[in-house]
Amino acid sequence: MGAINNDWLEALGEEFHKPYYKKLYDTVNHEYRTRRIYPPANDIFNAFHLTPLKDVKVVILGQDPYHGDGQAHGLCFSVKPEVEIPPSLVNIYQELHDDLGCTIPTHGYLTKWAKQGVLLLNTVLTVRAHQANSHRGIGWEEFTDAAIRALNGQDRPIVFILWGRPAQMKKSMLNNPKHLILEAPHPSPLSAYRGFFGSRPFSKTNEFLQAHGVEPIDWQIDELWQA
Repeated sequence: MGAINNDWLEALGEEFHKPYYKKLYDTVNHEYRTRRIYPPANDIFNAFHLTPLKDVKVVILGQDPYHGDGQAHGLCFSVKPEVEIPPSLVNIYQELHDDLGCTIPTHGYLTKWAKQGVLLLNTVLTVRAHQANSHRGIGWEEFTDAAIRALNGQDRPIVFILWGRPAQMKKSMLNNPKHLILEAPHPSPLSAYRGFFGSRPFSKTNEFLQAHGVEPIDWQIDELWQA
């Protein structure tokens, strides 16, 4: 497992010394030694690496990493550039196009969002290959809850985008009146037509940020040759 070495370390440092984290660390290390686990170990904390706490403007909460070969790289909903765009992200791109007129790119690599202050955080950070939710309940939820509490405590406006029931279960932790909470069904093909399409999260986020004097997010994902 890689280490966190930016300002998240101060916010989450106490977690690394708690009994649950030692158990989690040992479990995850054993899993990487004995099974195929995603994302690669050095990518587990990429969401924190790419979006320091002081820079977070928006939080998108996912559930657990993609479990297909070569997909996950530590950012929820994002895949590596050469990987086919997963169905949920196809629907996110469609809503982005309908909401803001953004061109739909040919890849699903969302680091541009992360570098602008969009924390793409899964509540569980690892998964066994081809076994969705296989690392649920081993301790990651306690760790990412600590991150959510740290975000909730920030004395500046942050937008929390909660898609689907697992993300919305974290709403009770978000009681800071400075923040905006946007809820919608999950963008998965199973639920996107129940209210995800037409929810306009991207324009609502930017309107809120601009109303509070914060630079909006450029949501357009460029083709890699343009980046």
